[in-house]
Amino acid sequence: MILKVLREGLGRIIVLLDFLTRPKKMQRSSSKQLQVARESEGLSLYQFYACPFCVKTRRVIHRLNLPIVLRNSQRGSEHRSVLETEGGKIKVPCLRIDEDDKTTWMYDSKEIIKFLEQRFGQESPLH
Repeated sequence: MILKVLREGLGRIIVLLDFLTRPKKMQRSSSKQLQVARESEGLSLYQFYACPFCVKTRRVIHRLNLPIVLRNSQRGSEHRSVLETEGGKIKVPCLRIDEDDKTTWMYDSKEIIKFLEQRFGQESPLH
């Protein structure tokens, strides 16, 4: 019980700090932003609201100005069931990538961030 309250309290502090220090969104021309939106249509992030690794991943999504669907995967959520049955395990953050009639589940925050940076960051042809 005490551990749950402590975890919940720390999670809320992390989310508050994230809100207060949120990075500025990347600016693109409207045509490039539209292209980014199309390129990110098949992406969704399965996450917990107060998970530090999820917060870290969401910060990058915010900074890169990506319209990626966020799926809360807390206990009792329909998204949690999908994460377990289709992805194979309940581990967050998890980026679901639906492309070319294929679904890939990427589970590590560092890998997710690297993927997003390479695909949509400064060096990307979309920028």
